[in-house]
Amino acid sequence: MTNSNPTPVEALPPHAQLIQMGMSYWVSRALYAAAKLGLADRLEAGPRSAAELAGETGTHGPALHRLMRALAGLGVLTERDGQRFALTPLGEALKSGAPGSARATLLALAGPMCWEGFGEFMHSLETGKTGFEKAFGMGVFDYLARNPEDAANFSEAMVGFHGAEPPAVAEAYDFSGFGTVVDVGGATGNMLAAILGRHREPRGVLFDLPHVVRDAPELFRARSVADRVRTEGGSFFESVPAGGDAYILSHVIHDWDEGQCLTILGNCRAAMKPDARLLIVEMVLPGGDAPHPGKMLDLTMLVMPGGQERTEAEYAELLEKAGFRLTRVVPTASAASVVEAVRK
Repeated sequence: MTNSNPTPVEALPPHAQLIQMGMSYWVSRALYAAAKLGLADRLEAGPRSAAELAGETGTHGPALHRLMRALAGLGVLTERDGQRFALTPLGEALKSGAPGSARATLLALAGPMCWEGFGEFMHSLETGKTGFEKAFGMGVFDYLARNPEDAANFSEAMVGFHGAEPPAVAEAYDFSGFGTVVDVGGATGNMLAAILGRHREPRGVLFDLPHVVRDAPELFRARSVADRVRTEGGSFFESVPAGGDAYILSHVIHDWDEGQCLTILGNCRAAMKPDARLLIVEMVLPGGDAPHPGKMLDLTMLVMPGGQERTEAEYAELLEKAGFRLTRVVPTASAASVVEAVRK
């Protein structure tokens, strides 16, 4: 077999570059297994061998050794005397609760949910429908509602995956002139907390499904903004809180098909003051061949929830249909941008 250790792509001939890209799932599977077995947590106290770990992980000792040896080749572990393995600085990030939520992100995005969804990738290409629904018989959000453990990992994964964005958005866009900022579909409040923490003038409203916003007050207290924010439970497919000066939709629009997007945008438009701003936080795709993480994320949107990432022109077209006019796109230090729009 060929060597699966990552090699700088530019150092390889074209055929080898393609083969290495195609074998990337080998690494993904190994990292998922490490996360699923909690190897980083089990090695926190010091080096251990696969034979020592096999019983508590429910694995075959020699097979587990082979996994740990491969992880050492990836720089996640390091092998010591006696076939014992220890964490590297990279491996430390795989511990539960470590900054960046790598473990939960791998469990969610490299686990059965996405793995089986992408197993139906050709179905998505042939029909334009989600591979996830073909694999599981229901939409991704219905699945998460029925599987609380997966939902918890997914929620933490979104914080890890998009973790750099809230402070970047709060820095790049000037929220100081707004009286009330409404975060529509704002989950547990990370974006709103970052905005209120940086800009002392506005007050905030966090709006999402009741079970989603349940833990938000604790976060707001921890960020010292609880006295300037309130939470409301509800569905943005029915209505959103009225009277705000700015309405944020952070990684909401990319989850849904066009008809559903127009419903969400229409409800925002109905609730907004005439001079309010709509702020869509998404990865705005560049034109041409320019690489961008949003281009691969767009395939995930196709396979998983059935939404899509968009270019600036595509956002302008969508907003026009919903009764808005795109005024500008504000880049941030993260991969996401702020798409600003006003009512027509």
